[in-house]
Amino acid sequence: MSPRSVVIAGYGMAGARLADDIRRRDPDGERVRLTVVGAETHAAYNRVLLSSVVAGTMRPEVVRLHDDEWPTRTGADLRRGVAATAIDRAARRVHLDDGSTVDYDALVLATGANPWMPPVEGLEAGPDVVAFRTLDDCARILDAAKLGAPVAVLGGGLLGLEAARGLAGRGNLVTVVHPMPHIMERQLDAESARVLTRKLEELGVDFRLGVGAARYVSGDGLKLDDGTHVPADLIVVSTGVRAETKLAVDAGLAVDGGIVVDDLLRTSDGRIHAIGDCARHPGAFGGLVQPAWEQAAVVADLVTGTKSASRYRGTQAVTRLKARGIDLTALGETMTGADDPTAEVLTFSDPAGCRYGKLVVRENRVAGAILLGLPDAAATITQLYDRGTPVPEDRLAVLLGRSLPAGAPSASSPADLPASAVICRCNAVTKGRLVEAWRAGATDVPALAGATRATTGCGGCKDAVGGVAKWLAAQ
Repeated sequence: MSPRSVVIAGYGMAGARLADDIRRRDPDGERVRLTVVGAETHAAYNRVLLSSVVAGTMRPEVVRLHDDEWPTRTGADLRRGVAATAIDRAARRVHLDDGSTVDYDALVLATGANPWMPPVEGLEAGPDVVAFRTLDDCARILDAAKLGAPVAVLGGGLLGLEAARGLAGRGNLVTVVHPMPHIMERQLDAESARVLTRKLEELGVDFRLGVGAARYVSGDGLKLDDGTHVPADLIVVSTGVRAETKLAVDAGLAVDGGIVVDDLLRTSDGRIHAIGDCARHPGAFGGLVQPAWEQAAVVADLVTGTKSASRYRGTQAVTRLKARGIDLTALGETMTGADDPTAEVLTFSDPAGCRYGKLVVRENRVAGAILLGLPDAAATITQLYDRGTPVPEDRLAVLLGRSLPAGAPSASSPADLPASAVICRCNAVTKGRLVEAWRAGATDVPALAGATRATTGCGGCKDAVGGVAKWLAAQ
């Protein structure tokens, strides 16, 4: 029986992960003949770590997900710098912008999302206006952000703040302009946002909140809608993204803010799947990498015939701000207040120490949390949340990251963690993947990092990876 032809349109994080998952299940290519098409000329890279490239703490080559030998090693037909332009569903054929075509038995759309440019007079992409989304954008930002130059960042969300912190650390005079009353309003309540704002101000970032940009004049800066002015030689735009759906729309697939998919990640055409930021599933959150990883695993199971019953049921969102000098984790219900009679809500605020903690408990399980400057608590509470483990009775000890009471379940014990537990969130490395790499010969932390990329992101998982390594060594 000849292998199925599987085409992945998109060589970003989702497409690259899917390709790896397929080859992990079908290493010899006996079941799947794999073609990957990507418009960018770069090898796939970890978009989560782009702020570290801007900050200068990582080189561009370090964030690559594949080396140059990956196609040869895996037998994949990788076409970089080539974009898919049309889908002929009747012929099951994808047309590419170099004039070639590729036929498929199964097609996976992993086309991601495009940055949204707000309708501000004079604001157009160019040398001094960069939408922060790609590795090339990093190069443009660093080329334009001369030492000491004033920079305005439009958008006080996760990526905008990471860019602002990185540029401030390089010596730029950074002002974040955000139209909402506080930053990261999707993940943080007002008090935690105030504490985070104070911390970022201490690190050299200024803020203009509750106002929007009205006009941009190159070489001068931004005029805001309250009549004030922000000097800027460079504008970094991080105001959200829109799912890239043109291929799907032109092919007549169902689209509603994203390519509509079911629990098998199938579109309205059963031979075509969609994953990542271009897909719309009720259980997925846009802009986060974890849903894409979980979706890739489901599709890899399907196209290789590994687990026909695999389904995507949604993702529990855990957000981390990756900025030097800041440890912030937000998960689940972050907006629930103490006035909610159906939940236990504990809060701790230390603005002077730039620390804030919030724990939401429902039915003795973690339902949500905000943890700023509390890394020990973040590690424990994230594991309790991921595993659905009962919260120890001393809730305050949990919130403050103190030692758990005797007899309480250890959230960080490797032996107790399921294989699906995510150890490294920057690179979505599970305990099972670490075990697999260990058995293949990666028998210490540096080797595990080389094999799986765990610890190579923000570095917050180093202790956890070390714990898994010690546990495996003792087996």
